[in-house]
Amino acid sequence: MMIMPTNGTYSWLHYWAGRAPGSVGHLYSPGGQRGPCSWVPYALDNGAFKGFVEGKWKALLRWACLSGQPPLWAAVPDVVSDSKATSARWDEFSPEAARYGWPLAFVVQDGHEPDDVPADAGVIFVGGSTEWKWLSLPMWCEAFDRVHVGRVNSPEKLYQCHRLGVESVDGTGWNRGDPRQLNGLLRFLEETNA
Repeated sequence: MMIMPTNGTYSWLHYWAGRAPGSVGHLYSPGGQRGPCSWVPYALDNGAFKGFVEGKWKALLRWACLSGQPPLWAAVPDVVSDSKATSARWDEFSPEAARYGWPLAFVVQDGHEPDDVPADAGVIFVGGSTEWKWLSLPMWCEAFDRVHVGRVNSPEKLYQCHRLGVESVDGTGWNRGDPRQLNGLLRFLEETNA
């Protein structure tokens, strides 16, 4: 499972990118991109959790296109905790993202079911409210091969995602000064890449 700190360029991330390729990556949000580094895979978020800005999202797509290193996938804009509005945004914005040729991530929200996922979605990005996300995660992992989970910031949740077969996770909390959090992440990497 790949851990993708959001907009992170931490020394431990680069160490693990070399030691266990595929164990860490970057998740870039609009306005937070730097690099990319050829030895660290990355994916593109859409910024919806903090407030979607169409121009910044389109600039992120252009940046990735010009970077010389394609992303693993690009998240199509969503509306947090609103399944109907998220599906409408897919219809509106997926053609823009699809023109780059990368796999597109559909960000599932409260109320979505597997049958609601567009046929051209290559990755399921499990978003939504915290309670719904963790209750519905087994369903998404059973129904789809490529599952990414947003806002995973505790060692316990890393192990849960790993057990379920999640492909990747993101989080902003890994380098915010909580030694229990960071040490738990590093222990997880040691154990799963031994």
